This record gives sequence, structure tokens and C-alpha cells, in this order.
Amino acid sequence: MAESIEVDILEANKYSGRFIVKGINPAIANALRRVLIAEVPVMAIDEVVILENNSALFDEYLAHRLGLIPLKTDFELVKEYIEDRERALRNTVSLELDIEALDKDITVFSGHLRSEDPRVVPVSDTIPIAKLAKGQRIVLEAFARLGCGKEHAKWQPVSVSAYKYMPVIKIDLGKCNNCGKCVEVCPKNVLEISSGKLVVKDLINCSLCRACVEVCEREAIKVRGDESTIIFNVETVGSLTFREVVLAGLEVLIAKARDFRESLEEILGKA
Repeated sequence: MAESIEVDILEANKYSGRFIVKGINPAIANALRRVLIAEVPVMAIDEVVILENNSALFDEYLAHRLGLIPLKTDFELVKEYIEDRERALRNTVSLELDIEALDKDITVFSGHLRSEDPRVVPVSDTIPIAKLAKGQRIVLEAFARLGCGKEHAKWQPVSVSAYKYMPVIKIDLGKCNNCGKCVEVCPKNVLEISSGKLVVKDLINCSLCRACVEVCEREAIKVRGDESTIIFNVETVGSLTFREVVLAGLEVLIAKARDFRESLEEILGKA
């Protein structure tokens, strides 16, 4: 019987979270990490038609800045992309910008962009795009489409996608003399002296740096990582929620496994 997989949420809010997965191996963990970075699709500006621009920014700089503005993405579009990439790529959204500095210098923000689809808008209205001196004007139309981080970083849905092994810390109280050196060198404040004994107060926060092991002259501490228990840390850029980006990543992995199985069956069937 296959080993069961357990998931425990350590902390989570709308756009970030940490969770523990028991019963998987590093290969699967790294596959999920890479998928979250490179293969979960989101919307981003991919084409810009500049009608007027007499600002200090070249057209290319302006287009580049627009492309890097994270856009909120409807989760239904993400699921459609996973199921039928070609059909999903036909979904484009137009955003317009028409702004002029009339009486004084102004800053153009992402909030000045006007989208034809209220579901596809900048994740924040306060991302600066350009500064306009009095009399300067920018008029343009931008087109957003779905894409993945492996094509360009502007389609990367996460700012953090990382994992580590569950720390395992063993303390030999027979060897430990409670000198406190390990407590002082620990950068994460994982250890403390309590009631005259060295104890672990925050196991999850251990970064497996082994500074405590190196400073202990009595070899009273052993630190290792449990490769079958993985701690994930995920932060999105705001295009998708924490829940959506993790679920989409799992759907991508499932689709890849299904495609691999179908290809393998076809090859073996011809053998």
C-alpha cells in the first residue's frame, strides 16, 4: 500500500503561507517548487502600442515597466490554460493609458491604467510607471495575455517558492554542560536554556545551518534534515492567492504525469 501523504498548514493568509507535507520525497518537492515558479500561468502585459510619448522614458523602457506590473488573474482562466493552452492563449485583455501633466509635474501610477476587464487589473494602484513634467503626455494601449514564468519573469506568479527538510535536533543531555554557546550562535533563536537544561524552543524555524553543532566542543548536539517531511514557503506577487497558486501548481503536475503516462503507453503499444 502506498504511503499516505499528510499536509499541515503552519500559517496562511491571502497571498502567502507555509505548510508541512509528510510522506513525499525531495524530487516531488522540487518539482512542485519549480512548477510554482515557471509553469503556473498568470496574466501580464505582452504587447504595447504607444500612440504618444514625450516623457523622459524611451518607448522600450515604458513598455518594459508595464510588462512587469503584476495583474490580477481570474483562476478560471488559469484552469482553462492548464486544460487547453491554445484556446486560453486567445484570451487577451486591453488596458489603456491616457494621461497628461497639465499644470504641474505628476507621477503616473499603475492605477491610471484602465482595463476592459475588471477581473484583470494591476494588483496595486500605487506602482510608479513614469514621471511627467508639465506639458508631457503618454497615450498607449497595452494587451495582456496568459503566460508562464519559463517564458519571461513577468509571468512568474510567486516571489518566493522554497522548501526545506523538517529539522531533527537531538541533544545528548549527558554530554551537554549548558554552556550556552549554541544558544548564542543560533541565528534563528531555536535553542534556549530552560530550567537548567538545553531545550529546543522553535524547531520549525531551524535553518539547518549547523552553527550549534560546530560550536559545541562536547558533540552534544546533532542536527539533520528529514527528507520525507518537507516545509514549503510560498509568497505570491498578488496575481493569484496563496490557495490558488498551490492548487494550480498541483494541477500542472497532475497534467504532466498524465501526459507522460499517455506517451509511454503509446510508445509501449507500438513496441
